[in-house]
Amino acid sequence: MSRRALRRLRGEQRGQEPLGPGALQFDLRDDDDAEEEGPKRELGVRRPGGAGKEGVRVNNRFELINIDDLEDDPAVNGERSGCALTDAAAPGNKGRGQRGNTESKTDGDVTETAPSEQSNASGKLRKKKKKQKNKKSSTGEASENGLEDIDRILERIEDSTGLNRPGPAPLSSRKHVLYVEHRHLNPDTELKRYFGARAILGEQRPRQRQRVYPKCTWLTTPKSTWPRYSKPGLSMRLLESKKGLSFFAFEHSEEYQQAQHKFLVAVESMEPNNIVLSDACRFQEDQEMARDLVERALYSMECAFHPLFSLTSGACRLDYRRPENRSFYLALYKQMSFLEKRGCPRTALEYCKLILSLEPDEDPLCMLLLIDHLALRARNYEYLIRLFQEWEAHRNLSQLPNFAFSVPLAYFLLSQQTDLPECERSSARQKASLLIQQALTMFPGVLLPLLESCSVRPDATVSSHRFFGPNAEISQPPALSQLVNLYLGRSHFLWKEPATMSWLEENVHEVLQAVDAGNPAVEACENRRKVLYQRAPRNIHRHVILSEIKEAVAALPPDVTTQSVMGFDPLPPSDTIYSYVRPERKGEEERKCYLGVTALRLQAAFFPISTERTSACVSASVAGASDTVEAGVR
Repeated sequence: MSRRALRRLRGEQRGQEPLGPGALQFDLRDDDDAEEEGPKRELGVRRPGGAGKEGVRVNNRFELINIDDLEDDPAVNGERSGCALTDAAAPGNKGRGQRGNTESKTDGDVTETAPSEQSNASGKLRKKKKKQKNKKSSTGEASENGLEDIDRILERIEDSTGLNRPGPAPLSSRKHVLYVEHRHLNPDTELKRYFGARAILGEQRPRQRQRVYPKCTWLTTPKSTWPRYSKPGLSMRLLESKKGLSFFAFEHSEEYQQAQHKFLVAVESMEPNNIVLSDACRFQEDQEMARDLVERALYSMECAFHPLFSLTSGACRLDYRRPENRSFYLALYKQMSFLEKRGCPRTALEYCKLILSLEPDEDPLCMLLLIDHLALRARNYEYLIRLFQEWEAHRNLSQLPNFAFSVPLAYFLLSQQTDLPECERSSARQKASLLIQQALTMFPGVLLPLLESCSVRPDATVSSHRFFGPNAEISQPPALSQLVNLYLGRSHFLWKEPATMSWLEENVHEVLQAVDAGNPAVEACENRRKVLYQRAPRNIHRHVILSEIKEAVAALPPDVTTQSVMGFDPLPPSDTIYSYVRPERKGEEERKCYLGVTALRLQAAFFPISTERTSACVSASVAGASDTVEAGVR
C-alpha cells in the first residue's frame, strides 16, 4: 500500500497549513520520495536551491490529489468522507490526530484544525482549481510515464479547431513539381544510406570544430581549409515581384568589377599559370581541386543571397541574360555534374530541379534534356511520371527523344517493383508498352544505335526493315540527330537489363506490324519530324557543350564550332543585359582575332570534333584575319 493511502487511513491531513507566498511553490517529485523526506523538513516550506536536485515547480500544490476522489465524495477538511475521517475525529484516535497536527507545523507554529465552514470553503476552492487544471494534470500524469503522445495532442487540437486529421494530401495541395528539398542538397544525406554515417562524417566532425563560419549554408558545407569568408562585393537585390514570382539579380560592387576585369584578362590569356580555374584543374585530372573550387564559389554566392531569395519555393527567378547571374547557373551545373560522377544521382536531381526552377520557361541550360536521366538513375520514377503528366500539355515533352523513351522506361521499371499491388503493376506495364510504341514510331532512328550501344545484335527482320534500317538514322534532320546522340551517349546503359531488352523487343515487333498494316500514325510522325527539327535553339547547343558528350559535341553545327567558347560563359545570349561595360584596351580587335583561333585549337583538344571540320574552321579564321593575327602575334 502506498504512503498516500496510509496517510488517508490514518486521517492525516495534508496541505491545510496557511498558504503563504512561499507555500504555493514546491518541488514535484515521486510520492514515495516525498514521503521519505517528509520528516526531515516541514511542509509548506520551499526547498532550498542547494538542498539536492531541484524538481519541477508547480503553482497548484493540490495537483497531487486525484480529481476523481474529490468529485466522488464531499470533501471535509480537504479529505474524503468515510472511515478515514471518522477515525481521525474519534476520541480514541486522539494520538493519530496529534500526529496529523504535528505534520502540519509551519515555521515552528502549530495550526489548529479549521472550522467546518472554512474547511468546506477551502475544499470548494480546491475543486475549482482542480477543474481549471484538469488538462495540466493529465499532462503531468503523462510526464510521469514519459513524453505524451504527440499524435494525440495534434488530434485534440484538430478536433477543437474543426480541422481534418492528418492523412494523404489531396492532389491540389501537393508540392510544386520543382520544389527543392533542403536535405537532398547535401550529398552526405545520400551517401549515408550507402555507407553509413560513420564512414561519411568520421573525418568531417573534427575539422568542422576548428573554424566558425558566419552562417549556415545549404548548397555546400564549408571546409576548414578554405580562407575565412569576407564580403567580396557580391550581393543580390530584388528587382520586382509580380504574379507570385520574385525576380532577383546579383550585383557587383566597384571593387568586384575591377576583380572581374582582371579575371577576364587572365582567362583570355590562355595561360593556366595566371589563374587557377576549375575547368583547368579538371582537364589536368585534379578532380578534387576542381570540385573544391566550385564549392567555394557556391558558398560565396549563397552568402550573398537576398533575405527573400528561396532555394526551395520555386518562385524565385534569376534572368540568365544578366552576366552576373550566369556564374551561379554554371556553378550549380558543374556541382551537379560532380555529384553525378560521385555516385549521388538523388542529390544531382535536386540540383537539376533548382537550376530549372530559376528560369523554367526559357530553360537557358536546357535541363529538360537531363532531368529524366537523373530521375531514372535515382530510381525516382514517380517524379518523372508526374513531371511528364503536368508539363506535357504546355511543353510537349513527348517531342524530345529523351522524354519519349525515358517515361515509358520509368513506367516499366515501376511495374517491376514487387511491393506494388498487382493491379498497379499491370496498369503501369500497359502504359509503358503504349508509350514506347509511340516513341519508336516517332523516333525510329533511335533503335539501332541504342542496340549497338548496349552490345545487342538486332533481329534480322528488324535490322533489314525499311522503317528501322540504316536509312532511318541517315534521314533524320541534324537537330534531331544531335538530340538522339545526346540521349544515347548519356542514358544507353539504362536499357541493358535483360528484362528491359525483352520488353523492348516485344514492342518493336508490335510497331513493325502497325507499319506493315499502313497505320496512318506512321506517316503523321514522319511529317512531324521533317517540320519540327530543322534547327536546334541556342540553349540546346549550350547544354551540349556543357555535357561534354562526344557523340553530341561532334554533331554541333559549324556556326557553333567556329566561335570561341569560354568555359565561364559558353554561348552567351545575344540579348545580354549589361549592368556595367568592360573598358576597351589597346589592341582589342587584334586580341579577339588571336583568341578566336586559339580557342578553336583548344576546343579541338578538349572536344572531339572531327579533324576535317576543325582544320577547315581554323583555316577559315586564319584566312579572314591573317594580317591582323600576324600583327597581334608580333
